Amino acid sequence: MIVRVIVTLKPSVLDPQGMTIQRALASQGFAAAKNVRQGKYFEIEWDGNPDDPSSREHLEAIASQVLSNPVIEGYRIEWPERTRA
Repeated sequence: MIVRVIVTLKPSVLDPQGMTIQRALASQGFAAAKNVRQGKYFEIEWDGNPDDPSSREHLEAIASQVLSNPVIEGYRIEWPERTRA
């Protein structure tokens, strides 16, 4: 399965790249785009069972210790939706 990890700067952290993107959008006629924040997106092919707590713990450790800087960034993990038969 593919697990997605989205890492973004915490709201209190200045985002110069997001501000530059917002200014560029406004100059191109997209003034309705406000407060642009940039981030990182990861897809991980995961062999573990999403219902297994240790599997979720491992992904949490990867996201918090490797993929993000906990001082300035937050993250969210998106597990794929499973279809019910």
